[in-house]
Amino acid sequence: MTPFAQAILTWYDAYGRKNLPWQQDKTAYSVWLSEIMLQQTQVATVIPYYQRFLERFPSVKDLANAEQDEVLHLWTGLGYYARARNLHKAAKIVAQEYNGDFPTDIEQLNALPGIGRSTAAAVLSSVYKKPHAILDGNVKRTLARSFAVEGWPGQKKVENQLWHYAEENTPSSDTDKYNQAMMDMGAMVCTRSKPKCTLCPVESFCVAQKQGNQLDYPGKKPKKEKPVKQTWFVMLHCDGQIWLEQRPQSGIWGGLFCFPESSSDAIHHELDRRSIASKDIIDQRQLIAFRHTFSHYHLDITPILVNMSKQPDVVMEADKGLWYNLSQPEEVGLAAPVKQLLESLPYELR
Repeated sequence: MTPFAQAILTWYDAYGRKNLPWQQDKTAYSVWLSEIMLQQTQVATVIPYYQRFLERFPSVKDLANAEQDEVLHLWTGLGYYARARNLHKAAKIVAQEYNGDFPTDIEQLNALPGIGRSTAAAVLSSVYKKPHAILDGNVKRTLARSFAVEGWPGQKKVENQLWHYAEENTPSSDTDKYNQAMMDMGAMVCTRSKPKCTLCPVESFCVAQKQGNQLDYPGKKPKKEKPVKQTWFVMLHCDGQIWLEQRPQSGIWGGLFCFPESSSDAIHHELDRRSIASKDIIDQRQLIAFRHTFSHYHLDITPILVNMSKQPDVVMEADKGLWYNLSQPEEVGLAAPVKQLLESLPYELR
């Protein structure tokens, strides 16, 4: 065991997190679920979602047998919805091809949708104590500073260097504790903006600390100005119900329910497509526009509320849609800005 690993393990015994929900009564299913939820999301945000998921889907077979709409509904607000779709796909494969038992071979586990090398290693080391190194965002930051690995970890060359240090220092025993400790280090000590170097168990090994430039590691992603796109949400309302349509499985908000969209404020094309006659429109008004930001671009959204006296006879039969009851909401997955607008709509309708 390297001196670095020994110091990390000693620190974990004294200060590491040992009472998180997914650390109790561990199973491959519960740890996998937590790992997927924790991708790009903080622990405090994940805990209530994790608990609701386990309550509704106690086993991987329960998750596999669920409708995607229900899975996305429970995921609503957690973001990065491809994680939820891949979670559901992976559950189906585990249920059908592995009879509900997660594979313990890292290559087979890695091959499941949405998992990847580090998540597979985290599950196998945590549940089965297999000696596999992990490399999530917290671990990357700790290793990049400790060994002064220059460059942005999104570049393959830099990532490979970090994997080298991860594998070199991951011990063959107590791997579960070490991997958890490395995640805790990044979350609690070697934090992004204000690292607590005086509390760090590997301060004496840390090259960045010796250089006095901890915040230079890991290297930042090259800045690129995000483009701005525009869309208009057409909010068709009738008697306490709003028309929503399910988006295609691929692309933004895949599989989630959303308002019909228009490329301009001239929404008559969208009304015509849904057989909405002008005589049935009580009033139409523009609500306050707002911006929703994705990882690659900004989306400026302008909602247009259309109050109708009756529901149209035909509303896009070819598409999957529903009249969403504002007082008794259906359990379906909603895009974050859609959820936000639906929650504020009762105030607009007063």
